[in-house]
Amino acid sequence: MDVVLLSRLQFAAAVFFHFVFVPLTLGLTIFLAYLETRFYKSGDEEYKRMAKFWGKLFLINFALGIVTGITLVFQFGTNWANYSKYVGDVFGPLLAIEATVAFFLESTFIAVWHFGRDRVSKKIHLLSIWLVAAGAHISSLWIILANGWMQNPVGYVLRNGRAELESFWAVVGNPFAWGQLIHTLLAAWLLGAFFIMGVSAWHLMRKHEEKFFAYSFRCGTLAAIALSLLLLAQGHHHGMMVARMQPSKLAAMESHWETTSHAPMYLLVIPDESKERNLVEAFAVPGMLSILAHGDSSAEVTGLKAFPKEDRPPVLITFLSFRAMVGLGSLFPLLAILAWFWREKLAARRWFGWALILAIPLPLVAIMAGWSVAEVGRQPWIVWQLMRTHEGVSAIPGYSVGLSLLAFIGIYSLLGALDVWLLARYARRGPAPLPPQQPNA
Repeated sequence: MDVVLLSRLQFAAAVFFHFVFVPLTLGLTIFLAYLETRFYKSGDEEYKRMAKFWGKLFLINFALGIVTGITLVFQFGTNWANYSKYVGDVFGPLLAIEATVAFFLESTFIAVWHFGRDRVSKKIHLLSIWLVAAGAHISSLWIILANGWMQNPVGYVLRNGRAELESFWAVVGNPFAWGQLIHTLLAAWLLGAFFIMGVSAWHLMRKHEEKFFAYSFRCGTLAAIALSLLLLAQGHHHGMMVARMQPSKLAAMESHWETTSHAPMYLLVIPDESKERNLVEAFAVPGMLSILAHGDSSAEVTGLKAFPKEDRPPVLITFLSFRAMVGLGSLFPLLAILAWFWREKLAARRWFGWALILAIPLPLVAIMAGWSVAEVGRQPWIVWQLMRTHEGVSAIPGYSVGLSLLAFIGIYSLLGALDVWLLARYARRGPAPLPPQQPNA
């Protein structure tokens, strides 16, 4: 068994299973902080009830996300020891800050928020959920700064056969990493918005707690409209950065083989990697690929044939993942806009309500497709143009990686199923009823 392939599959499985939970956690923290702020300012018990309901779903997702994230870092020392030795001086400070600052902040104050209601002052309780949101987002910052360095290594010097940190601030200011971070956060918030819309649609179709879920639905829909449009714009900007910094990845994303100016974009493409061509190229938009890549219809776009075969990423996976991400990203504004106009007609248009329920996981699918583009499209490099992936693996038997891979998939599949079951159960149950009003003495 190929230890490199198995190690890549195991790390991909661990990361993808963990990342099932992370975006929804990020998306819901902002909404919870908003609801708690409204409750603090108005004293309206309905906002408190909303925070408790959505907070329960957040806590389920957060707890299972913690479990899946614990084992992730151990793989750097087991399956990827050579990689860790090579980049440890750069990665060490980033991961240390994430663990000691961001995770500590998030995990400490989530207990204050959950258990401290009516036990600490309202100001402290409100502050705690904002600190939870801040901790979750700060954690994402340091993780993506580390990944961004792998995509665009900066602020280092090669010494003694390894990359050593030369400028911490160059790493922190890495423009590629910040583009990744913004794109990831917008997508995570969008997932939260679609989750809120879908759960609310379930109850509105049944005319259950209509005032409660109508408000949640409006909040989710407005956020979804804004975020989906921002994602399209920011995704285009990040794509231009990829074209400039990782031209082979862009070529694989579009299955673009020949270096050409005025490069068209084909709406229908079937790649044939073995013959270095496309079996089908239909519905061309003249000059569009040049515009999307470089902002100029006459610009030259580098094709895959300009790179040695050993330096090209896997084309089919990168191409299909990119098309899936873009296709879903184009669908989200349409769904969100229709949801806004039909927000008071879900009981009559049950088919659309079900469409919103079924659409809950689609932003997550788009996020996973995007990360496939980022990681598979970077191959064969584990650190872009510094270290090849096969150079980073540990000297361990392939069968041991294969067995642990099967164990990871089995355990994480159970955790994923448990998360979906718990979320569905408590989402269908709805919020706790308001306490009865006490008569005046």
